[in-house]
Amino acid sequence: MKPVLALVGRPNVGKSTLFNRLTKSRDAIVADYAGLTRDRHYGNARLDKQDFIVIDTGGFEPDANAGIYREMAKQTRQAVAEADVVLFLVDARDGISGQDHDIANYLRRLGKPCLLVANKSEGLQAGLQVGEFFELGLGAVQAISAAHGHGIRPLIELALSLLSLPETVVETAEQSLGLIRLAVAGRPNVGKSTLINTWLGEERLVAFDLPGTTRDAISVPFERNGQKFELIDTAGLRRRGQVFEAIEKFSVVKTLQAIESCNVVLLLIDATQGVTDQDAHIAGYILENGRAVVVAVNKWDAVDDYQRELVKRSIETRLPFLKFAAMHLISAQKRQGLGPLWTSIAQAHKAANCKMTTPVLTRLLLEAVQYQSPKRSGMYRPKLRYAHQGGMNPPVIVIHGNSLEHVTDTYKRYLEGRFRKQFDLVGTPLRIELKTASNPFVDKTSR
Repeated sequence: MKPVLALVGRPNVGKSTLFNRLTKSRDAIVADYAGLTRDRHYGNARLDKQDFIVIDTGGFEPDANAGIYREMAKQTRQAVAEADVVLFLVDARDGISGQDHDIANYLRRLGKPCLLVANKSEGLQAGLQVGEFFELGLGAVQAISAAHGHGIRPLIELALSLLSLPETVVETAEQSLGLIRLAVAGRPNVGKSTLINTWLGEERLVAFDLPGTTRDAISVPFERNGQKFELIDTAGLRRRGQVFEAIEKFSVVKTLQAIESCNVVLLLIDATQGVTDQDAHIAGYILENGRAVVVAVNKWDAVDDYQRELVKRSIETRLPFLKFAAMHLISAQKRQGLGPLWTSIAQAHKAANCKMTTPVLTRLLLEAVQYQSPKRSGMYRPKLRYAHQGGMNPPVIVIHGNSLEHVTDTYKRYLEGRFRKQFDLVGTPLRIELKTASNPFVDKTSR
């Protein structure tokens, strides 16, 4: 089993910078802004032949007893409980603070292996920049610079030496086959983190009644009935004009990247507010990227029959382009309607990766043309001759023929309906590409 290192400290001491350095990624948002990270964030790292897991945490206030800071402290305590070694980061430039003393007292009581790490020590005289931190009573101080990479390797070697660990084998591509990356997307405060916490059976993510609580795209491994998932909790997407903070703009980028890289998107809609323009915008982005999608209306228990009818009508009128997606009425907080969600998610993933043979596609195409031929355009009538699959996730069907530039969008939707019915393509977009055969005599001159 991989060892686990947890990064703990007060806000803005460089935990996320060190996390990115160790994982060789940009998975954690980094900015000169205190309190940016709120959830605990997991990442895989490797030193020589030893793999290990790193947990990035939010700014820790052990005695916080109210609001978002209490939830952040709860996440940090959970990360410390899961860790084999705790890396307690302090700021070598700012010096020691009362909050550092509080964290040190908490870690000493736990009795877990802990290393005191003085970050941002670049350019400071050796020894002088870390001397005051000895009063925290956590032993020797490791001076590093996460931003510049100074002292990182000796730090990790020392952390791993505290444990007797066998060498781990690098995960192969075959081991990751069958993994479904599921992104939960929606507007702020629709219950994305609450839903994932309910699935996991623990308060893995900060869920708080404050729009914008989640700022990073947090991925969590999960397994259900033998099927492995990677659950991705995304930051709520606002309208572009409402994104004021630079931090929030980074969060939007992370969310859009999560949607692009996932296999299936669970689009969460708030039943108390109905389908808004922003919901339609998010749905359009999902469709534009060709992601398989399942629609879930959350907080269904909080609305009466009249509001429920309004929500259903708003989905029909504002999201008509998602008719292919399954819709579920749920309550994440009360665990209502969550079981059927997994069936639709698996069905959408299967449809997105459906394999369609050329003989079957061509036969369906010719049957569709025989039942209803494309409309003539002037002196041209499109001739559709054969079809084959051009890609998966989303499925792409390429149709070859003559004068296909005159095929109308209405006829393309007709063909899409025939293909969907035959292959049971529920929950995934379907793209149809038309390729007209070139005229071999177009460049010939008459003699």
